[in-house]
Amino acid sequence: MEQEISFEEAMNKLEQIVSQLEAGDVPLEQAIELFQTGMQLSQICGSKLTEVERKIEMIVEQEGQSQKRPFILEGGE
Repeated sequence: MEQEISFEEAMNKLEQIVSQLEAGDVPLEQAIELFQTGMQLSQICGSKLTEVERKIEMIVEQEGQSQKRPFILEGGE
C-alpha cells in the first residue's frame, strides 16, 4: 500500500471497503484481503492525522503560545 496517497483518497477507499464488508456478500478470502487493506489504509490515515496535529502544534508554538492544545474541528466528535 502506497503511503503517498492523499488522506481523502485513503478515506474514500476505506469507506468502500467498509461498505463491501458490511454487505457481507464477498467470499471469505476476499474479505480477509479487504480487511488487511482496510487496516493499512487506517494506519495511513492515522499517520497523516498525527502529522497534521504536529504541524498545528508547531504553528501554535511559533505564534508565542507556550501551551500545546489539540486541534479540534468544529462539529467534530
